[in-house]
Amino acid sequence: MNSLKNKVNLIGNLGFNPEIKMLDGGKKHAKVTIATNESYRNAKGERVTDTQWHNLVAFGKTAEIMERFTKVGSKIALEGKLVSRSYTDKSGQKKYITEVQVSEILVLSNFNDEGSETEN
Repeated sequence: MNSLKNKVNLIGNLGFNPEIKMLDGGKKHAKVTIATNESYRNAKGERVTDTQWHNLVAFGKTAEIMERFTKVGSKIALEGKLVSRSYTDKSGQKKYITEVQVSEILVLSNFNDEGSETEN
């Protein structure tokens, strides 16, 4: 049951191409956002879609997979954990951010060189 304490599973579409950085020691770091959509009917019976945006980070092999096989619009399934951190911005203000640290990724669709979507 310990493995269920901090686990996130999401399916959604990338909001932008992964930003890839090389860390000290040669390990890759990827940063991207993913949009998840949930649809429901409101009190008037109208269909409403609620979109949530999630910040993702990945390291090592998972970052390499993101770099090679995904770009803006790609549909992915992922597993990870929530991590929170703080930093001080350029103006000296303390900022807080919560991200999903991705441990597993499955590319459900990607885009070929012509820009057409392909299902995996």
